[in-house]
Amino acid sequence: MLAPPSETAALSLEVVRRWSAPALTNHALRSWAWARLRAEALGIAHDPELLFVAAMLHDLGVTPAFDAHEVAFESAGGAAAWAFAAGAGWTPERRERTREVIERHMWVSVDPEQDAEGHLLEVATSLDVSGAAPELWDAAALRAVTTLHPRLDFTAHFAGCIRAQAARKPGSPAARLDASGRIGAGGEVWDRILRGG
Repeated sequence: MLAPPSETAALSLEVVRRWSAPALTNHALRSWAWARLRAEALGIAHDPELLFVAAMLHDLGVTPAFDAHEVAFESAGGAAAWAFAAGAGWTPERRERTREVIERHMWVSVDPEQDAEGHLLEVATSLDVSGAAPELWDAAALRAVTTLHPRLDFTAHFAGCIRAQAARKPGSPAARLDASGRIGAGGEVWDRILRGG
């Protein structure tokens, strides 16, 4: 379940490993796992390759090499993913879908009837960042995946990335997330999950 579903997907993992901190790389891999587990639980049909690529590249916009000073980080990440998909030979429609999925992961919610991959990435990243609704996943699976791809310093690292985004882009979703305190609260939720509490 955790392996990239195609050669192109494996290349997107290579990209995130090259340009992201280990904590962000592991976050991307956990997000893929949470999305797949949720899809399986709900029977949501989706494009595994597109979802994997979006999960790997969704936070490129907070990395030094891809940080954009004028657009929200999810838009910068979506643009980078669009370019990756173009290089992979994906159709213009599929490139746009990848960009949309990444941009929508910062929405408050995404309707699964309208956008299966967007919904799956949004709930997966909300779980991993904010500890949102962990009861929707099997607790043993949460611990097993996190053992394979540990959180490392993810909470502190990502909070710092988002704080920097918020300072430069006060009207962005990153600013809303920073002000909410949900990243720190999510770290506490994960501490409890991993302790078995």
